[in-house]
Amino acid sequence: MKERPLRTTVIGSYPFPSWLEHASAHLDAFGPDDIAEMQDDAVVAALGDQVRSGLDVVTDGEQTRFDFNLSFYGYIEGIDLESAPPRRFGPPAHDQRGRHEITGELVASRGLGAVEEFERLKRLAPDGPTLKASVPGPYTLSGRLLPNDQYRDRWAVTEALLPMVRRELEALVAAGCTELTVDEPSMSCYAHREDPARFVEIFNRTVESVAGKCHLSTHLCFGNFKGHAVGLRHYAPMFPAFMDMNVDEIHVEMASREYAELEVIGKIAEKTDVAVGIIDVKSYYIETVADIAARVEQCLQHAPADRLSFAPDCGLSQTARWAAKRKLENMVAGVQVVREKIGCP
Repeated sequence: MKERPLRTTVIGSYPFPSWLEHASAHLDAFGPDDIAEMQDDAVVAALGDQVRSGLDVVTDGEQTRFDFNLSFYGYIEGIDLESAPPRRFGPPAHDQRGRHEITGELVASRGLGAVEEFERLKRLAPDGPTLKASVPGPYTLSGRLLPNDQYRDRWAVTEALLPMVRRELEALVAAGCTELTVDEPSMSCYAHREDPARFVEIFNRTVESVAGKCHLSTHLCFGNFKGHAVGLRHYAPMFPAFMDMNVDEIHVEMASREYAELEVIGKIAEKTDVAVGIIDVKSYYIETVADIAARVEQCLQHAPADRLSFAPDCGLSQTARWAAKRKLENMVAGVQVVREKIGCP
């Protein structure tokens, strides 16, 4: 169980500073030492915003990942990253993200880069907050790769990626990571049309060697590409099957869905901790301290304080930084109001 009732946490990503957005589009202008300095500076900026908000758990903001999946694909041999997206113009949607050809055996001889990210986070973070690392699970990671004769469908690609992810999780725990999230939003998005028990079996094989060795969680949301969801936004198809996931905490997206199906957190809390998405990262409405406090009290009607954590719905990378800072500050302050009201430490 987590160390504090009504804990405040984040999913993983955080907005890039504007200068990093510009620099990441012109990397050929920088030398390797320039880039290393830039990465450190960006992590310090993301950490500073999170620490000043008072969060119990912080991340590196995924500041060194230039794309949620593409950064990991860069570590995997056997992928052609040059494929262009099928649609480049018009309203933003997932078909504006490229899908990449598999050109050979999928191998990650250098790991997936998450350990290096965590080592940087340890070096730069202040004492106090818990440090979290986040890694996409193999099913989600498979989503931008095109099957071929060797890997005939998404399930086969997932199976090829699974041991790579598992080794990365093991290496993170060996590096001292005590808070680890395996993000599987694709499982959430497609549970309505695939066998949820099959998803659970894949997930449990992925985490089997680190379960019980850290506070292990999974993030189940419905997508957030440029502020847009991709999946059918219902948790009902996932449960009760997803209750068999071998985790210490399940995170669910609630704020953007106006707290529909909130009762599911009570079912989750019967078995494990539950992190409630209480900040809508898809909206520029800034939740007030009073809003947050009321929502925390609403959650307490379904689950006990020692089982509850609170976070944004998803990573904050698609939300402007000025809004992300204010949303986190109010989230922490609102949770604190309720802590004091019910006498939580």
